[in-house]
Amino acid sequence: MTLGPVMVDLAGVAIEPVERELLRHPQVGSVILFARNYESPAQLGRLTAEIHAVRTPPLLIAVDQEGGRVQRFRDGFTRLPPLREIGRRYSASRGDGLALARQLGWLMAAELRACGVDMSFAPCVDLDYGVSQVIGDRALHADASAVAELAVAYMLGMREAGMAATAKHFPGHGAVAADSHVALPVDRRAWPDIEADLQPYRRLMANALPAVMVAHVVFPEVDDRPASLSRRWIEGVLRNDLGFQGAVFADDLSMKGAAALGDIGARGALALAAGCDVLPVCNDRAAAIALLEALKAAPDPVSRMRLVRLHGREAAPPAPATDPRWQAAAAAARDLVERPALQLEGDRLA
Repeated sequence: MTLGPVMVDLAGVAIEPVERELLRHPQVGSVILFARNYESPAQLGRLTAEIHAVRTPPLLIAVDQEGGRVQRFRDGFTRLPPLREIGRRYSASRGDGLALARQLGWLMAAELRACGVDMSFAPCVDLDYGVSQVIGDRALHADASAVAELAVAYMLGMREAGMAATAKHFPGHGAVAADSHVALPVDRRAWPDIEADLQPYRRLMANALPAVMVAHVVFPEVDDRPASLSRRWIEGVLRNDLGFQGAVFADDLSMKGAAALGDIGARGALALAAGCDVLPVCNDRAAAIALLEALKAAPDPVSRMRLVRLHGREAAPPAPATDPRWQAAAAAARDLVERPALQLEGDRLA
């Protein structure tokens, strides 16, 4: 059985009987986990093993574990600072900032891989224009070249831990005030002004970036559809102009930013036609089932091969009691976490 394009979620800390059948659907290929699916590292390891055992090749398992406001698994994991703290270190010392980015990328990925999670949707490479509250301190820096350098270092740290990076939110979510979870943002900048947002992607792709998540943001100068559902953006700019060969994730199709384009079946069809490989549907089981019923075509073999390459690789798990690398990275993270991270308002793809 191949991996299908639909990414689904689970209700709790173990697979329910009805969910087991859902995970076996040929159009399902991946699972997104949230805070509600987590109790402890041991429980998480059991859950990921159970998910991976459902079928062959194993379903991909992903999570948002950026740090700061967006860290699904907390107790039992190192508390990670928001990415902006890495950018601040970079501003003070370029070398120290790059070292910290690689160190924290490794730490985040190593702890997840030790529990069987294949992917974290990171790093966020949106530029910090001081406009978007939903991005805010999730952005590494305001300067495109700084974001590019830091993102590559972070990706390399993840790679050392056996995890593929996913850069988001292509082509950029930082210059719009609206939150695509609840509205459809429109970025009215001219093409020359958008070019800076693409710089981190160019640099990451030159270093073999495995995956990209595309934003529900409309750029009228390029297309009247959100980038996530736009063939001009995905096949035109991302694939042809930038030469990207990795996997493309749409942002969550249940978000309001995508809802203006029709029902879930229409959104899924548009995303696939635009060139997306993965269609996440979060926190709406009825919509996920409706999308599975609407998709009739067999999964594209090239697209499925891109997904197989995203499975986590075996790497030495961190040993907190004795591993000097883990101890140094965890200490660096603790030094940057000045106060308890804000609680998320609810489970949703970030």
